[in-house]
Amino acid sequence: MRRLGRIVVTLLSVVGLLTLAAVGLAIWGLGRLHQEVEPALPDRLVLDLDLDGAFRQAGEASPLARLSGEKSYVLPEVAAAIDRAAKDSRVKGLFATIGDTSLGMAGVQEIRDAVARFRASGKPAVLFAEALGEGGSGTRDVYLASAFGQVWLQPSGDVGLTGFLAESPFIKGLLDTLGIQPEFGARYQYKSAIDVFTETGFTAAHRENLGALMDSWSAQAVDGIAKGRKLAPDTVRALIDKGPLLASEALAAGLVDKLGYRADALAAAGGGAKPKEVDIAEYAARTASHRGTGIALITGSGPIHRGESVGPLGDEDGIGSATIARAIRDAVADPQIKGIVLRIDSPGGSYVASDTIWHEVEAARAAGKPVVASMGDVAASGGYFMAMAANRVVAEPGTITGSIGVFTGKLVLQDFWPKLGISWDQMHRGDNATIWSMNQPFTPAEWDRVNALLDHIYQDFTAKAMAGRNIPADRIDGLARGRVWSGADAKARGLVDALGGMAVALAEMRQLVHLPADAPLDLVTYPRPKTPLQLLAEVMGAAETGRDDLHAGVKVLQVLAPFATRLETLDPAAAGELRLPDGMVPR
Repeated sequence: MRRLGRIVVTLLSVVGLLTLAAVGLAIWGLGRLHQEVEPALPDRLVLDLDLDGAFRQAGEASPLARLSGEKSYVLPEVAAAIDRAAKDSRVKGLFATIGDTSLGMAGVQEIRDAVARFRASGKPAVLFAEALGEGGSGTRDVYLASAFGQVWLQPSGDVGLTGFLAESPFIKGLLDTLGIQPEFGARYQYKSAIDVFTETGFTAAHRENLGALMDSWSAQAVDGIAKGRKLAPDTVRALIDKGPLLASEALAAGLVDKLGYRADALAAAGGGAKPKEVDIAEYAARTASHRGTGIALITGSGPIHRGESVGPLGDEDGIGSATIARAIRDAVADPQIKGIVLRIDSPGGSYVASDTIWHEVEAARAAGKPVVASMGDVAASGGYFMAMAANRVVAEPGTITGSIGVFTGKLVLQDFWPKLGISWDQMHRGDNATIWSMNQPFTPAEWDRVNALLDHIYQDFTAKAMAGRNIPADRIDGLARGRVWSGADAKARGLVDALGGMAVALAEMRQLVHLPADAPLDLVTYPRPKTPLQLLAEVMGAAETGRDDLHAGVKVLQVLAPFATRLETLDPAAAGELRLPDGMVPR
């Protein structure tokens, strides 16, 4: 019976995979045909940008991803497209809408900088909002809006300029009630990812760490809003303390320029005329240039783990060390590639996986291919580990940076199971065979091994940070111990070299490969995106061998049901985690 069930699951999985691959192939083919017959861009156009849309660090890894129907942007491509539009005579203005952006602090800053460069060309940049952070904090929205030359707000809208909030749950009391005992170790006091299990609130170190980040972000937001809206910083701080604001109050305070509706704002972006609206993602795709010196663009986004970055259907699964390491090696081997930009947006993850990528960055440099790390919203812990070997490290002022430290441990369930009427028994061979078992606490001998592991990882992390960033031994511990910094504070301490987004990273790359400041670059994505035919061949190969039948079936269901969520479980066998502490991303 089990054999029959397995056969049925396999057949359903194969049929589902082949169907999805065929549909993806058809969509890809139609898209190619559409590109070939699509008329040229109009002579007069306004770029549309939905700042409430989903933003990604890189394009979809799978051609099947467009089946979801979700509108999304690639953040570096949007910023580059805005720069191209500033020099394009067909583009008469930029029109953006916003209400509750999903962009993090660094993402907001990358778009703000691009808008500032666009406005410097003399073209209008207009933003319209029905509301700015309705029912929540709109501080990042106001900060982003302040980069535009004209801000319109719907008369019924409010402005949630209320500052930044950081809050985190702590479940120690629940664990005590359930009879679950947390046993974790960390290096050191600022590595507070484990506090959610071991504390009932912020520790002094956690509060100090988080407070410094919020202070830096607040200063950046106040300064940006003040300069963009031509207000005194003290005035902006007073408005934050007064918020949220009614539309009339925001207008009177100078946070917005006009009260009105979308059509009126759009007319302002076109200079009073009615140019054709073109979504910026379409503009980006149709104006991208592949001329110039070849530079590899390798993007890592999400938690870091060993193995591949994508699943059986090309669905993204964080940063797989095997995928990124292979991409770096391929870029090094390509004689047309003169350098590598490593784009990172990650809270960290596996120490071993992070070290694998670090090693390949070192190897690329040794082979004569310079590497520039461009850090997005977060490049902390393992994310920073990836970056610190690069020739140059670039961060936005708001990038969450550093967190040089490590933790590991487990939740002990031996007093929890009896509450459910469940009993366990076990046999083992080897004194420390039970070290990662969640059914009993660490023995003294096992704690010795855990501490040895933590000490080794911390020493390795800090030694490589000292070497990569040329930090003296007497300073590294003060910068590490699990502490996070804003990008601005990290630069002041030597953890990064320059502040900015992809445009700054590419400027750094031109210097490294001895090119003029305005030299064109051809950004070549690694790993190379798979075509639907390649994906179909992989699916058929997997079906032929019967590999991962049940897993593939689950993935099919996930694709067909886009609202399905993946359950994440605590891995008790984690050798060492380089992760950002919980509660470190203020809103």
